[in-house]
Amino acid sequence: MKFLSIRDLRGKSAQVWKDLPNEREMIITSNGRPVAILAAINETNLEESLKAFRQARAVEAVASLQRRSVDQGTDRITMDEIDAEIQSVREKRDPLR
Repeated sequence: MKFLSIRDLRGKSAQVWKDLPNEREMIITSNGRPVAILAAINETNLEESLKAFRQARAVEAVASLQRRSVDQGTDRITMDEIDAEIQSVREKRDPLR
């Protein structure tokens, strides 16, 4: 996988676009740190590529929530505690319940 600085992307964009189909993906860096992925797509795989990208982001979001839950200790909350919290929020939102 090729790493490419933002500066190189700006200065050598024609070469980047030429190389991208063979490279398939390039990692764009800023100050040596990865900031983006540049991936080759075409009309036939656009929807499939977007779906895979969105699914990967969703998986990472869930993993992040799980890590934060463990860090905060909320991974040990019981179902009864969850139900009580939901009920409490609902009562505050709709006093007629």
